[in-house]
Amino acid sequence: MRGEDDATIVEERLRELGARLRGPRRLRSDLLAEARHGLLDAVDAYRESGLPAAEAQRRAVAEFGAPAELAPAYQAELAAGALRGLSLRVVALATVAFVAGDLTWRGASWKGSPPPAAYQLLSASVGWIWAAAFVLAAIGLLPGGRAALRGRAVDRAVGTALTGVLALGVLAGSALFAWSIGLWDAALTWPPMIIGTVVAAAGYLWLGRAAHTWLLATR
Repeated sequence: MRGEDDATIVEERLRELGARLRGPRRLRSDLLAEARHGLLDAVDAYRESGLPAAEAQRRAVAEFGAPAELAPAYQAELAAGALRGLSLRVVALATVAFVAGDLTWRGASWKGSPPPAAYQLLSASVGWIWAAAFVLAAIGLLPGGRAALRGRAVDRAVGTALTGVLALGVLAGSALFAWSIGLWDAALTWPPMIIGTVVAAAGYLWLGRAAHTWLLATR
């Protein structure tokens, strides 16, 4: 049976390992919990073989490895998880944008004459930027076989490109919104436009948090 004092050395080693890890909180907690279970099972095995509790912990911890040696592998898993989380959010928001984007304009009587060609080019560019983000996110969600399909360098490249494209998308989308207000004052009071703006702003913040987590995980 495990007593309350049996895991003191184990917990200290896990704290040392956890202090070196950065990334999605839930995945980090899951990885440390998995490591804890493995260590405590090893402690139990050593104790059943006749070792005292403290010696059993020391043996299990020594067999587990030093935090400096273990952290890179754990960190790689956290970085991969952060990329998956970011990619899922991009796919979700891009899908909403593709499906509902035109609804912010449909039925608007205030648009009047066609906007300038540069405005139309910017509007089209926003769509292409989000299409590129969707493709990169799909690559980030490739299942299984990571060693064969993608290595760490490829993951980093995909994440970097995705983060850059998202930043460009936020800038282009904000510029398009500001230009729309400049062309059509009534856009500020058009309910679909207001709803779309609120949803877009919330979505940008949602993506920003995920991108920040990925950047921390890849440092």
